[in-house]
Amino acid sequence: MIKLLCLPLLFISYLVPGGTFADPIDNVATLIKQGDVHALSAMFAPSVEISILNEENVYSKTQAELVLTKFFNENKPRLVKMLHRVNSNPNYYFGVITMNTDKSAFRIACTLKQIDKHFELIEMRIETEKVK
Repeated sequence: MIKLLCLPLLFISYLVPGGTFADPIDNVATLIKQGDVHALSAMFAPSVEISILNEENVYSKTQAELVLTKFFNENKPRLVKMLHRVNSNPNYYFGVITMNTDKSAFRIACTLKQIDKHFELIEMRIETEKVK
């Protein structure tokens, strides 16, 4: 009986972004969809490799937040979809997200690494989506 009462709570905690069981890649996709760079920056590792349209650099958390804020201010997300995810390695997660804006379509690849029992975003690559 107790198991049946706890099951809905377990299910809800899985669905809530930032919940104990939520997938970090899903959290990144949700924050990108919301355009919430400040909350996304909370997931950054101390240094983050960011590539935006072939401009690549390694930034501190603060610098990375500024660079992504500029990008998202110029490219407001309209439609965001998870295209691909790899979470078979318990220490690394990788996801590919497509993002459509009023101006263009982008492909965003994210790599997260487990550090001290939580995942930190170590790399983000944003490129224009290639039309098939």
